[in-house]
Amino acid sequence: MNLIKISMLAFIMAISVGATSSVAYAEEATSSVAGVSEVISHIENALEQISKSDFSAARGHIKSARTASEQISGHDDEVKAANALVIQGQIKAGRGNVADSTADLNKALKIYKAL
Repeated sequence: MNLIKISMLAFIMAISVGATSSVAYAEEATSSVAGVSEVISHIENALEQISKSDFSAARGHIKSARTASEQISGHDDEVKAANALVIQGQIKAGRGNVADSTADLNKALKIYKAL
C-alpha cells in the first residue's frame, strides 16, 4: 500500500514540475513577443523622426528600442545582429547621415520582423 502512495506522490510531483516549466516557458515566449513588438515600434518611430530630421526624438526611440531588445529571449544571434545595426543607425543619425542611418535601421527592422 505504501508503495502505491509513493508512486502516486512521485507521479503528481512529476506532473507539477512539467506544468510549472510549461507555464514559465509560455511567460518567457510572451515577454519575448512583446519585446519584439516594442522594438519594432520604436524603430519605426525612429525612422519617421529621422525622415523629418528630428534626430533628438529619433535618438530617444533608438535608445528605447535597444532597451526593449533586452527583453527578447532566444534568437540570440539575430538579436545581436539587429542590435548592432540599430547601434550603427544611432551613430549615423547622430552625425546627421539620414540615408545610411535609415538603411541600417531598415535592415534591423527586417530582422526583428522575421523573429
